[in-house]
Amino acid sequence: MSAQGLVHGPLGQTCLHLCVDMQRLFAPGSPWAVPWAQKVLPAIEELVARHAHRTLFTRFIPAARPGEGPGMWSQYYRRWADVTLARIDADLVELIGTLARFVPPAMVLDKHVYSPWTEGRLDALLKGSEIDTLIVTGGETDVCVLATVLGAIDRGFRTVLVTDAICSSVDATHDALMELYRSRFSEQVEAVTMETILEAWRQTKQ
Repeated sequence: MSAQGLVHGPLGQTCLHLCVDMQRLFAPGSPWAVPWAQKVLPAIEELVARHAHRTLFTRFIPAARPGEGPGMWSQYYRRWADVTLARIDADLVELIGTLARFVPPAMVLDKHVYSPWTEGRLDALLKGSEIDTLIVTGGETDVCVLATVLGAIDRGFRTVLVTDAICSSVDATHDALMELYRSRFSEQVEAVTMETILEAWRQTKQ
């Protein structure tokens, strides 16, 4: 049985909205386009507008050239040579325009792998802070969002997943991961709608 709602209590000033990879790289016209990204964008934009000071955007930065990267990443970027920095418009790594306008006060953290935790900068940013709750939005549900959520769980953060503000390019795996989040991680992931978040998270420290 999966948990429903914010079972671990109200949201407050110890929350951080962690928005995963909502970039032009995944917008229409890109080789990595995620069609659902445009559908969840308005909800994400509303949350950021209310809590820009408490928002951190991650950006996925591809390898500089085809074949670069450690281990199997080099094979990955031979397969995806057309999305290396040498071949794409540099602006594709930027946030989608309606979100970019919130930076600052919102923050940006760049990463070169799926997880925002692996390279250590997110840990360093949060170390010693009052943040104990991460509200997760963005894409993709079954790749970078998954890596973000698992890392948050491992570090003991209260993890709140906004169900109508995450997206994937593959419906079947999006649905499978939603079931996984709600069932296998029901004690550690609170999966709720944006309406619930907007109602529950009303005050932040500016």
